[in-house]
Amino acid sequence: MEIRAYQESDISQLISLFYETVHFVNKQHYSQEQLDAWAPKEEKTLKLDAWSTSLRQNITYVAEINGYIVGFSDMTLEGHLDRLYVHRDFQGQGVASALVNKVEMKARELGLHEMDTEASITARPFFERQGYQLMMKQSVEQKGVLLVNYRMSKKLI
Repeated sequence: MEIRAYQESDISQLISLFYETVHFVNKQHYSQEQLDAWAPKEEKTLKLDAWSTSLRQNITYVAEINGYIVGFSDMTLEGHLDRLYVHRDFQGQGVASALVNKVEMKARELGLHEMDTEASITARPFFERQGYQLMMKQSVEQKGVLLVNYRMSKKLI
């Protein structure tokens, strides 16, 4: 597996990976209505523009295996881990851990002492294994639908 910096030519693949991951991996913890609010398929074009900007502004890494994108993650310059998605066929194979390790290493290089994220119900156990502590359970509204997630943080050593 290779972890590399995001390139603008990756955007379409990342958005497709996001939709597929949300709708297949997270369906064990969220209803179809919640999944559709979180990742509405009719908004793919809007996401292209919005994500293109934010992924470029954030520190973004892509995981590839044999030239195929299997995951990605991004972090703001303040240490907020914004997105972490791994292709459904590559869950449990160390992709997410490698991506989180890479962004945490970059955060340390930037002199940050803490990172935070908003983890889905599905992702919470992963983040706990990575040393993130639960700060609070929260309900966020997407398209009039409430979704539970967890605000978590980690002290960087």
